[in-house]
Amino acid sequence: MAVPQKPGGGFNRPPGGGFRPGGGGFNRNRFVPRKEAEHRINHFIRVPQVRLVGDNVEMGIYDTPVALKMAQEQALDLVEISPTVDPPVCKIIDYNKFLYDKKKKEKEMKAKSKVSEVKEIRFTPNTDDHDFDFKAKHAIEFLKEGNKVKAYVQFKGRAIQFQDRGQLLLLKFAERLAEVGILENMPKMEGRRMLAMFAPKGKKKG
Repeated sequence: MAVPQKPGGGFNRPPGGGFRPGGGGFNRNRFVPRKEAEHRINHFIRVPQVRLVGDNVEMGIYDTPVALKMAQEQALDLVEISPTVDPPVCKIIDYNKFLYDKKKKEKEMKAKSKVSEVKEIRFTPNTDDHDFDFKAKHAIEFLKEGNKVKAYVQFKGRAIQFQDRGQLLLLKFAERLAEVGILENMPKMEGRRMLAMFAPKGKKKG
């Protein structure tokens, strides 16, 4: 459908056409839809005055239209950082870059916060000293990495009558791990296994 011409040339603008002010960054290439915004920005900030902070402004209280003009002159966004104070605290920043940096930081923090696992260490009532030392070394590494350790003595056949050996072995194991791990419970029988759980010891404040 053709757009009707104005008398004397040119075109009438269709109803509702053209660009609306506000709603995102002043640079149309960096448009930030309101539904995605985590903060009030630009013309969505409707208070009469704001307190500007940051490196690229002279800090102080400004009329909101003045602050918006300052952001526009820098091709940046006026972003409300602390909405609960009076007047609200704002910064003049690139809002898209601000969101990108925020998500990147959250992703890095999530990657660093490793989920704790439970590592199992298996013994028998007749575990020799060499095998004991080898498994204790692994358990110490697991605890240092922030994991829990489930140590158990497996009793097969007639070996079930040597539960006292299993208990002594697990208590000896607890003594070996004492510097890095905490024995959460005394050794106890579950079926044909005697179990003991160890948790990483909290870091000392220094």
